[in-house]
Amino acid sequence: MALQTLKDRLDRIPPASVRVQRAVGIATVVTQSLIALTGSVVRVTGSGLGCSEWPNCLPGSMVPVEHPEYAMLNQWIEFGNRLLTGVVGIVAIAAFVLAYLDRPRRARYVRLALVMPVGVAIQGVIGGVTVRLDLLWWVVAVHLLASMLMIWLATLYLNAIDEGDGPAVPRGPAALGRVLPVLAGVLVGLLVVGTMVTGAGPHAGDPETPRLDLPVDVLSHVHATFLYVFLALLVAVGLMLRRAGDTPALLWRRYAVLVVVVLAQGALGFTQYFTGVPEVLVSLHVLGATVVIWATANLWAGSWERPAVVREGARVAVPA
Repeated sequence: MALQTLKDRLDRIPPASVRVQRAVGIATVVTQSLIALTGSVVRVTGSGLGCSEWPNCLPGSMVPVEHPEYAMLNQWIEFGNRLLTGVVGIVAIAAFVLAYLDRPRRARYVRLALVMPVGVAIQGVIGGVTVRLDLLWWVVAVHLLASMLMIWLATLYLNAIDEGDGPAVPRGPAALGRVLPVLAGVLVGLLVVGTMVTGAGPHAGDPETPRLDLPVDVLSHVHATFLYVFLALLVAVGLMLRRAGDTPALLWRRYAVLVVVVLAQGALGFTQYFTGVPEVLVSLHVLGATVVIWATANLWAGSWERPAVVREGARVAVPA
């Protein structure tokens, strides 16, 4: 009964404007990316165990305090990352509330929005496990990969703001729908091997953390191979779009953005490798990975067209 009363009261709240919904949608993508970036800063500064407990920072204290074993700077870097998780959670909850209140209410839009706070909660649990297990490389890898998945889903959520619940039809050449899943699969491999390179490399998050016992050079070459395959598939996608002749401008724009960010990320990766993996480039590379995820998910979303949602009798165009 109480739940029904709450639902009735929520249903009487007017929906937010499309502009507000888009702003929150963009904020979800940005905050999910920032939490991955700050996580990399925690790692390269050796601050992963600056707060040795979860949810407390140190025994008996939720916030950093003077401690003989943990430097104050490392404590605040780790604690700052945890505080940002709170911001990510607030934005994620706002995303769901706005999607639920929107009219007409659309099941897919609400489901994607619901994933945002649920995903943040799961990430919080993974973060706690990561600390409890003293930053084991594979747990840290799962933590990062979960963030990348959230960026992908947040991008789909952002695109869904203007989409109705009607059936999706392919936009662009039919073959694109067969190539993009392969492209996404290669991207997953690229990310997984990337976490292994980091797991075997020098940046453990804490000096005492055991590393992945595999040669970094070999893993780096495997990582680069996935990049070459990804680039080859991008070339194939470009040829498909060109041969189709009537490819929508939206697809061309999203494709061009993806090509640019992948080339920039590849150049950054090679620079990082040949300069001895400096800390600042590690964090920039993680930031670049978040942008690649966003651009790939944006192209994916743009390859399908759903009827635009009708609000107050006006047809709302899908953003580029």
